[in-house]
Amino acid sequence: MASILDEYEDSLHRSASVPQGRASVGIPHSGYVNARLEKETPIFNKQRIDFAPPEKINSLVVSSNQLCMSLGKDTLLRIDLGKPDEPNQVELGRKDEAKVYKMFLDHTGSHLLIALNTSECLYLNRSVQKVRALSRWKGHLIESVGWNKFLGTETNTGPILVGTSQGQIYEAEISVSEGSLFSTNPDQYFRQVYTLEEESGPAPVCCLEIERGIEGKFFIIATTRKRLFQFVGKVPEGTEQQGFSSIFAVHADHLPSFREFPANLGFSEIAFYTPKLRSSPRSFAWMMGNGVLYGTLDYSRPDSILSDERVWVYPADIDITVNKPISIVLTQFHFLLLLPDRVKAVCTLNGQVVFQDLFLEKFGSLTRMIKDPTVQQIWIHTEKVVFRYHVQRESRDVWKMYMNMNKFDLAKEYCKDRPECLDIVLAKEAEHCFQNKRYLDSAKCYALTQNYFEEIALKFIEAKQEEALMEFLIKKLSNLKPSEKTQTTLLTTWLTELYLNWLGILQGDPSQRNLYLDTREKFRTFLSSPKNKDCLFNNRASIYELLASHGDTEHMVYFAVIMQDYERVVAHHCQHDEYDEALNVLSRHRDEKLFYKFSPVLIQHIPKKVVDAWISMGSRLDARNLIPALVNYSQSASTQQINEAIRYMEFCVYQLEETQQAIHNYLLSLYALCRPDSLLSYLEQAGTNPNRIHYDLKYALRLCAEHGHHRACVHIYKVMELYEEAVDLALQVDVDLAKSCADLPEDDEELRKKLWLKIARHVVQEEKDVKKAMACLSSCALLKIEDVLPFFPDFVTIDHFKEAICNSLEDYNKHIEELKREMEEATQSAKRIREDIQEMRNKYGSVEPQEKCAVCDFPLLNRPFYLFLCGHMFHYDCLLQAVFPNLPAYKQAKLEDLQKKLAATSQPSKSHHRPKDADTISLGKGQQSREQIKADIDDIVAAECVYCGELMIRSIDKPFIDPQKYEEEMQSWL
Repeated sequence: MASILDEYEDSLHRSASVPQGRASVGIPHSGYVNARLEKETPIFNKQRIDFAPPEKINSLVVSSNQLCMSLGKDTLLRIDLGKPDEPNQVELGRKDEAKVYKMFLDHTGSHLLIALNTSECLYLNRSVQKVRALSRWKGHLIESVGWNKFLGTETNTGPILVGTSQGQIYEAEISVSEGSLFSTNPDQYFRQVYTLEEESGPAPVCCLEIERGIEGKFFIIATTRKRLFQFVGKVPEGTEQQGFSSIFAVHADHLPSFREFPANLGFSEIAFYTPKLRSSPRSFAWMMGNGVLYGTLDYSRPDSILSDERVWVYPADIDITVNKPISIVLTQFHFLLLLPDRVKAVCTLNGQVVFQDLFLEKFGSLTRMIKDPTVQQIWIHTEKVVFRYHVQRESRDVWKMYMNMNKFDLAKEYCKDRPECLDIVLAKEAEHCFQNKRYLDSAKCYALTQNYFEEIALKFIEAKQEEALMEFLIKKLSNLKPSEKTQTTLLTTWLTELYLNWLGILQGDPSQRNLYLDTREKFRTFLSSPKNKDCLFNNRASIYELLASHGDTEHMVYFAVIMQDYERVVAHHCQHDEYDEALNVLSRHRDEKLFYKFSPVLIQHIPKKVVDAWISMGSRLDARNLIPALVNYSQSASTQQINEAIRYMEFCVYQLEETQQAIHNYLLSLYALCRPDSLLSYLEQAGTNPNRIHYDLKYALRLCAEHGHHRACVHIYKVMELYEEAVDLALQVDVDLAKSCADLPEDDEELRKKLWLKIARHVVQEEKDVKKAMACLSSCALLKIEDVLPFFPDFVTIDHFKEAICNSLEDYNKHIEELKREMEEATQSAKRIREDIQEMRNKYGSVEPQEKCAVCDFPLLNRPFYLFLCGHMFHYDCLLQAVFPNLPAYKQAKLEDLQKKLAATSQPSKSHHRPKDADTISLGKGQQSREQIKADIDDIVAAECVYCGELMIRSIDKPFIDPQKYEEEMQSWL
């Protein structure tokens, strides 16, 4: 085992390439190089807004990218952060000394409530410019508003909750009329639903939050300076518009559940964090006198949704009497506290201060901090300046905290895109599981790390955890790349050895039967895994040796099947006389080569099943390759067993329609040996055309002669067209058979006559049957009585031939009359031909002076011309120009040669007209005359009318414009 570890380590060191960001095996622990190539930006990135307010900033709220701030005494500035260059300024229109106390903006950024220090409240909708007073709210100093996120729209707030400085909670609704804005009072109603108290009496309602859980359950969170109240109740479906009075009515006689802390800031503030893809907050943080209470929200709990509560106590540098916290906001993993001169960020996972930002004195004291829940931006302002924080990659270091808390699943979730961090987490988790004796889990984690392979393997070996070691090797193997072939081979071989050892131990222990079966199934899954297939196939010889060394024939056969090494499987079954199993393997996998190899053995023991298997394979088997097996089998088998060989050969011939000569020859030999009756029917079915016969005629003739099958020999002679031999042999069997052979040479009357004479001689001389001899005369018209008379003995009387002689004389008379009739018909035909020739010599045509050439349309009589029987007339040169391109190449060459000869003659041309059928004139065997040359030219050019003859028909598929000149012609038309 140590040697395998050494080989694996060497193979790792020999690896040709190292993945990007990953070092070679020599790098300790993780194998990753953790280098920061760029300066990492902070989580909370501060930006000062380029804005110089004309007056001091009293209050600022932001929601859904809509920012509203109160400036000075009477000015309200609204900015759509999507269009920051288009601010909107609204005047409150107050003539008294009233100042803005607080402002509240709903989640849509549409509804703005402005609380004044004179216990009045104003309302401004995003779509209008005029501020309206809420008359029903007068007399109450508004401390908090709980917006309705479920029913609120841009024109209607739905039922909302309002908290006052006197501890009263009111329910209200604000609506804007779409037809004529503010034609009616925007506040629909304003009614008290509850009063919050502390031990000293009513206390200001610092914060209000409305959340909806499951099954129509609503949770209302309200805070005072020292207490956090929870109101829980159901609002019947369809009655949400009626408000939350029913929830508060439940607690009319008793206090709801609350959390209380002794210290007092004079106020408190609660913040919530809502993930992007959720509509309800997931966590909370409540800033009060003793510190910050933070935790998660669980909407499935019946009475309180606060869960996993923890308290972060203010450190020594925060004195609630001197520099007490002002505001709090909550992000996914941090809450930020606003102090008069700085901002502190505390991680909610471990309670550590991870960020602190000190502001310069020139900006003034920090006034308020608020977060836009829709875009996760944090805003801070003083009386002079506005700042904005962007939260960037807040979860970058969360994995470390989860890892140190042994929350490895969460740690892996937050570093899944950072492989160097994930490797550290996996190594820590693996070590943690190993220390807690969870070896299998440890092995799975170690396999995913970049730690030294041999260190981990030896660790499990020393702990005697072979099952965990196997799990580690399996996982490591599954993570290897296809290019890491050496490591794959070593791990595969080692795992095979471990499996075989483990199976050998378990097989000898009956009490471990179930574990043995489970391990065996795992081993088979490992062997049949597609990922390991190539490696196992390339190293199958080593695997076979391992299996053989352990004597595990069962898995050797199983592995051979997986490797598709069916030859080894079949050989194994044959060696153990399991012939049916061997045939089943062959039939299941249908490998032709294996059939050829093992059929000689199998057919000796299970011939019928083997032949059935051959037949089921159909045309996939080449029967020629199976003939040796059949020959060996048929030589030692009985007739009944030979019938199996005949059955397969007949299947090949009649079903598969095999044409191979060897197959037909072998079937012939089997027929000749065991089935003479089938022999002749086979030969007759094969036909008499030698080109369509698939057996060897000479071989078949010799075979039939050896076994005395004369009728079969006669048939073969007939196919070979050896009719004389066929008749000679047929006369030894049957005269009628001989007669059928004698009529076969239909095109050779002499041969036929000769064959019939053989039959007649045999009948007369051998059988001495005169009547049968006369019957031969009637069967063959070629035989005459005079042909067979020499065969009869002298003592035969003429009475036997009288009728035949008379018939012969009548035939001669008929033949003479027929010849006379043919001579008279020939004489009449010659006479008609002479008359036609005379008529053609006197035939002529007339041409009018106004006639024109059919090609050039010029007067015809101006130049030599041709006149055709169809009526078309052409100039000589026009006809030549039209005919020449369509002549065959050899005629074009001949015409050019004749034109040269004509030009070479000294006699000038005087002929202006030559009929189409003019006779050619030859002056002898010597030099051709000018007239003879012109006649030859006429035979080529004027053989037929160019418009009415075959030339026009042959050119019907030719284009009007030559394709090679098409572009030139097209350009000429442009």
